[in-house]
Amino acid sequence: MKVRVGYGLGNLRSLSSEHLAALADGLESHGFDSLWLSERINGPAPEPVVALAFAAGRTQRIKFGTSVQVLPGRNPAVLAKQWATLDVLSNGRALPAFGLGIAQPQEQQAFGVERKERAPWFEEALPLIRRLWSEDVVVHHGERFHYDGVTVLPKPTQPLDVWLGGRAPVELRRIGRLADGWLASFSTPQQCAEGRVTIEEAASASKREIDPEHYGAMVLYSHDELPEAFAKIIESRNPGVAVNDLVPRGWPAVREMCERYVDVGFSKLVLVPLTEPKDWDDELAAGAEEVLPIQT
Repeated sequence: MKVRVGYGLGNLRSLSSEHLAALADGLESHGFDSLWLSERINGPAPEPVVALAFAAGRTQRIKFGTSVQVLPGRNPAVLAKQWATLDVLSNGRALPAFGLGIAQPQEQQAFGVERKERAPWFEEALPLIRRLWSEDVVVHHGERFHYDGVTVLPKPTQPLDVWLGGRAPVELRRIGRLADGWLASFSTPQQCAEGRVTIEEAASASKREIDPEHYGAMVLYSHDELPEAFAKIIESRNPGVAVNDLVPRGWPAVREMCERYVDVGFSKLVLVPLTEPKDWDDELAAGAEEVLPIQT
């Protein structure tokens, strides 16, 4: 099993060009696998695909993913071209991951999709995006999108694997039916193991297989006591689970948590610091020394 460790920044952290440049350079120099940026229209985090393109222009090796990008409300052809362009310009380093979007009125207004319409939009848009990446000319007459002879160029350097987020049973079954992988968040290793069973059952029912290498988890961590506001957010995302069971404190605990995910077959790990490091290069150097030895 090929274990890889990347870094994510969540959707509550703003980034100047200097900070993002230093982060991308640090991930590359310290041997991390990838950079993952999240999306929130009404938050301080930068738009993920634009920010990833900025980081791609500074690096040669690390990969670039979203954790996750909202799909409902976006034009599939435009989104397909964005990701194909990023993949080509970065020499095949794009890792798209999509989700329904947070159930928050302000966010839903921004994307222009009512809550009850998000899942149907997703179900039609994702297969269409795949076709736009692989077919020369696409004809599609659906409920939401009507394409007569649409072509998207450039094509990706190779067929892009699409990972999805989510942890509700209906979301897990959607992953089994439509996706190439699962990027879990706010989930314990045991919950990840249980969710994988649901995904694989849904994939089997759809006569599909999910690559066993395509299971990943966001590993939230801190070095200090979490601010109460953060703790409440985490508790709301996974009610009934103690914050300490989701958020390790200190590098030895982070490594132990990563090893627990690996033990249940989750080999793609994304570290997410919940509090701002005093110095990002020092943080990455310490993380590389403690955690990167688990990469295989």
